[in-house]
Amino acid sequence: QVQLVESGGGLVQAGGSLRLSCAASGIIFSIHDMGWYRQAPGKQRELVAVISSGGTTNYQDSVKGRFTISRDNAKNTVDLQMNSLKPEDTAIYYCNARRYRSVGPGVMIYWGQGTQVTVSS
Repeated sequence: QVQLVESGGGLVQAGGSLRLSCAASGIIFSIHDMGWYRQAPGKQRELVAVISSGGTTNYQDSVKGRFTISRDNAKNTVDLQMNSLKPEDTAIYYCNARRYRSVGPGVMIYWGQGTQVTVSS
């Protein structure tokens, strides 16, 4: 049973901070790339940040300098520290895990249930 469970969402005023956490089970965490996605009303789901199994990070341009993704392989967790939040950051945030299949060119993708982040002005 693969399970990704997000926590830390909530309501915050513009300029504030939140820290999201995702706890993974049922996978070999250390070999998975981990990411955070979000989906706002009327918008496509978009990648926010990703951290590879080797620790390399990438961010969507709109969150660079404000958000930080990190992982702890000993705890099987990935976090997203969000600072200087803006109303346009309001969305459901989803934890994602991916690994490339050992046989063939495919990829396996797992998703959490999502956590709501609301930023008020």
